[in-house]
Amino acid sequence: MFHRGENALREGRLDEAERSFREVLALDPQSAAAYANLGVIEMRRKQWPKALDMFHKAEKLAPQLTGIRLNIGLVYYRENDFRSAIPPFSSVVKEDPDSVQARYLLGLCYFFVQDYANATTTLEPLWDVESNQLNYLYVLGIAAQKSGDKDLEQKSLTRLVDIGGDSAEFHLLMGKAHLNREEYDEAITELEAAAKLNPSLPFLHFNLGLAYLRKQNLDRAKEEFHKDLAVEPDVAFDYEELGVVAFQQEQPAEAEQDLKKALQLDSHLESAHYELAKAYQQEKKYSEALAEIDLALQSDASNSNMHYVRGQILQKLGRTKEAQAEMQNVTRLSAEARAKRQKELESDETVPSPEVTQEPQ
Repeated sequence: MFHRGENALREGRLDEAERSFREVLALDPQSAAAYANLGVIEMRRKQWPKALDMFHKAEKLAPQLTGIRLNIGLVYYRENDFRSAIPPFSSVVKEDPDSVQARYLLGLCYFFVQDYANATTTLEPLWDVESNQLNYLYVLGIAAQKSGDKDLEQKSLTRLVDIGGDSAEFHLLMGKAHLNREEYDEAITELEAAAKLNPSLPFLHFNLGLAYLRKQNLDRAKEEFHKDLAVEPDVAFDYEELGVVAFQQEQPAEAEQDLKKALQLDSHLESAHYELAKAYQQEKKYSEALAEIDLALQSDASNSNMHYVRGQILQKLGRTKEAQAEMQNVTRLSAEARAKRQKELESDETVPSPEVTQEPQ
């Protein structure tokens, strides 16, 4: 039964594979391997909660198997729940420091949660095997720069230039580097160069859309986000940014539709809750707006912009004392942000990087 299930899984016959592994479990309820394979089947179907349930059952039966924990991390990673992916990936790397896949993914998770020091120390040991990959060099260079390791930053970016040549991928990453430095004209120049070489490069038009959005060219930004969706359908980030554009064009109903789509595709996209709260506020749907801003604050409780919006919403709902308390929070958080020079507390300008989420082979 087990081998029949393995063969079916290998050949992509998922329903048949599931039946076989469930038959195994009927005879042997302690088969960790059967649960693990059922988890893989649910991953193939993109049924993430079901996959996690199967892997956790397998882990309980065989906690010593690092492959099960690696798969648990992969489920969280593919859901873009990078914080939850860090513990299982960390445990794998601790037991198997030479696991390229686990180490690379752990480094990316640290990068995406903006823990740049850990991203740097986790990714640097992969230099010998990954320094021919543009995405690796880009992420390592940015992480090194953010964590103050100037030598490693220079080493990474020099290598990036050396092997990048005149490829579309190189121009995309150079454009992204300019975006992160708020050099929007230079970013557009690099991204347009990439478009001439490969207009179908995934996330190229997404980044062009971001550049035009930062320059307040809303119509062009909207056009670029739709172009990206034509290349890579169902990208949550594109729908989120389309929602931002619609909001700025004072089209709250369209913004609501796009932002709901973004959250449908990626429930962990916390910033979309913030944008949706603003759209609801513009539509005078204050109860819905309050629910969304509360969800946003669960992931970023010290964001003064979010507290400001929450205070406005509470005022509209007639909850004056709570609104006043929120505005006091805004004053306190703004003062702390200035004292600590933490621009991220005052701004939503962090540039998402979906183009570097590709998993190592």
